[in-house]
Amino acid sequence: MAELEFVFWNWWVLALMLLVLELLSPGFFFLWMAASGFITGCLLLLIPDIDSEWQVLIFSILSIVAIAFWKRYGKKRLIATDHPLLNRRGEQYIGRVFSLYKPIENGEGKIKVDDSIWKVHGQDCDINTRVKVIAVRGTVFDVEKV
Repeated sequence: MAELEFVFWNWWVLALMLLVLELLSPGFFFLWMAASGFITGCLLLLIPDIDSEWQVLIFSILSIVAIAFWKRYGKKRLIATDHPLLNRRGEQYIGRVFSLYKPIENGEGKIKVDDSIWKVHGQDCDINTRVKVIAVRGTVFDVEKV
């Protein structure tokens, strides 16, 4: 059985494929594997007589170390932003007051927010009653009568 031989550019092609995979998936998992593949290819370019087993071992160790480092570093380092609720649309409405679009009956009703209609939970109220959003559970607002 012939031994599998890698050339430096094989690792760079693998790194490129992992980068494409990173673009198609969320998170930063494949990015670190792509970096490890690129570094392994660079190392093989400098030292061309590294055995295939050692190349795979180097790639594996670099990948594990890079991913572990990112997981540890990424969880501690939160990105500060001036719009912390940008992608949490429902939470943007906590504290605002709206009129009921449909009355709350048996604890469920609806409000109209801009061009959207949201389901609400709260005490029974008539239509057009002013309610304040106090919490969000998924796509349902918890409200209280103002």
